Amino acid sequence: MHAKHKGHEAMHAEMVLILIVTLVVAQLVLVQWKQRHSKSYNLVTLFQMWVVPLYFTTKLHWWRFLTTWFIFSVITAYISYRATRKPLACTTPRLVYKWFLLLYKISYATGIIGYSVVMFTLFGINLIFRIKPEDSMDFGVSLLFYGLYYGVLGRDFAEMCADFMASTVGYYSASGLPAKHLSDDICAVCGQPILVDVSEEGIIENTYRLTCNHVFHEFCIRGWCIVGKKQMCPYCKEKVDLKRMFSNPWERPHVMYGQLLDWLRYLVAWQPVIIGFVQGINYVLGLE
Repeated sequence: MHAKHKGHEAMHAEMVLILIVTLVVAQLVLVQWKQRHSKSYNLVTLFQMWVVPLYFTTKLHWWRFLTTWFIFSVITAYISYRATRKPLACTTPRLVYKWFLLLYKISYATGIIGYSVVMFTLFGINLIFRIKPEDSMDFGVSLLFYGLYYGVLGRDFAEMCADFMASTVGYYSASGLPAKHLSDDICAVCGQPILVDVSEEGIIENTYRLTCNHVFHEFCIRGWCIVGKKQMCPYCKEKVDLKRMFSNPWERPHVMYGQLLDWLRYLVAWQPVIIGFVQGINYVLGLE
């Protein structure tokens, strides 16, 4: 192997330089695209997230992933269909947030278990249970991959559905003023009446008031901020203080996990495309 690459140091340095320059340029282009045309960027990124792993797993015959991908796609397609209907059924927002919140929690638990298995394998704890290191590591990495992938994909679909539903309800507008005036007894996320006062303890759920004094069903505003990735008031767009909303320290890891998923989106969606582009440049230039 070393003999094969001997004397090619200049070529290798050129390939590394091409890789670094391409990564920097691609990052700048993606940042500008996201800032100037966020809607098209999010749609293309979501499509990349959905299709790129499907291509590789089909090629590698990973049937377990393909099965879970198919189940996820069917259920999410139905949920997305419900979220984009006009007029919007009164039960749809809760159905949407329940599904994506469930998916978010499952992906969170799966990722934690996968990470724990990987760490236990590194420390040799698997040997206590007479499990081979390669089997234990494969199991842990697979769980970690499933958790992170469906966590990222679910959050992107949830954000898209949240935009559609909020625009249909009429109390939210991505640009400009809302189409409706929000009264004190209406939740701007789902458009349904608020029956419990902020100072009262609800039987089914509580009511939550943001620092801007707008009031929402607690389940709706949590789904809007965490699942739908909207860290602002759905009506006036004032920034939401997530630390105040999640005063319980046991709930704060969900916020950090969401931030981790947002960072991983770039690696899953665009990294394979960039690497493929770099390989294409090397091929055209005759570099191997």
